[in-house]
Amino acid sequence: MEESNSYYTRELGARKRIALIAHDHKKKDLIEWAVHNKEQLQKHQLFATGTTGKLLEKALDVHVTQFLSGPLGGDQQIGAKIAEGKIDAVVFFWDPMEALPHDPDIKALLRLAVAWNIPTACNRATADFLMTSPLMREEYEVILPDYSKYLGRKV
Repeated sequence: MEESNSYYTRELGARKRIALIAHDHKKKDLIEWAVHNKEQLQKHQLFATGTTGKLLEKALDVHVTQFLSGPLGGDQQIGAKIAEGKIDAVVFFWDPMEALPHDPDIKALLRLAVAWNIPTACNRATADFLMTSPLMREEYEVILPDYSKYLGRKV
């Protein structure tokens, strides 16, 4: 990583590491979207939570690295990968009309995506824009905040 003022840059390869997540009522929508974008998604490394990963692997005929189910810690596992710089984009079809027992985990995952400047799509239209961007097919230098002052603060 290269430091520039209070920011760093990190190079994302042309092959992105994409996390795919869907709440139960949105799994069908995500699978339909993924099949529609199969050709593009197969060019990237895919990650997913629980059942979503199994469904995607079958529908796309491609390996999907699978984490635990969201309520059992899968959302937090993906959040940890974001913090480690090991996820480049997130597609998370969540249901805004249904409160879930793991809502704090979801909020934490989305907060980390914003904190680490990760492209995040939470609905089909945004996911379409993300997947059709030329930046998804080429190297990209992402600008990351320098959190060293925060980490070095006196407690």
